[in-house]
Amino acid sequence: MARPCTVCGHAQRQEIDRLLLTGNVSVETIATEFGVHWRALYRHKDKHLLQTLGLAPKASALADADSLLSQLTDLQERTLAILAAAEHGDDKGLALKAITEARRNLELLGKLAGELQTQPVVNVVFTQEWTQVRAVVLQALAPYADARAAVAQALRGLER
Repeated sequence: MARPCTVCGHAQRQEIDRLLLTGNVSVETIATEFGVHWRALYRHKDKHLLQTLGLAPKASALADADSLLSQLTDLQERTLAILAAAEHGDDKGLALKAITEARRNLELLGKLAGELQTQPVVNVVFTQEWTQVRAVVLQALAPYADARAAVAQALRGLER
């Protein structure tokens, strides 16, 4: 049986989650400060933190998710303010750092909102296997001209 997540059960979980989200403090520093193993923090972040933010099944988890989402939104606003100040002051180095952080924030917000797909997209129409299946089906229907024409038209519709 799998062991329970030590971070999920930690008395200061909200603070740990906030620090993991901001990315301003290293995982090793968080581990030392809160007395948890750094590997547990990585596992928690990968397996539980994003799930809590985006897919929380219980009301208490939803409250945590709202709080974390609010903090992440606030962090993005502060990052954009730093970017604006850097651009106004013509500090290109700071501007690039702020752009990098803003992109990371947007990526996480996109994942949480379900607007950013992380799964690869495969277009089967261009695979050799699809071409072979299509040819076999159409060849098998050769004696049935009307059926063959209807299937060929339906397949063309799929391939658009």
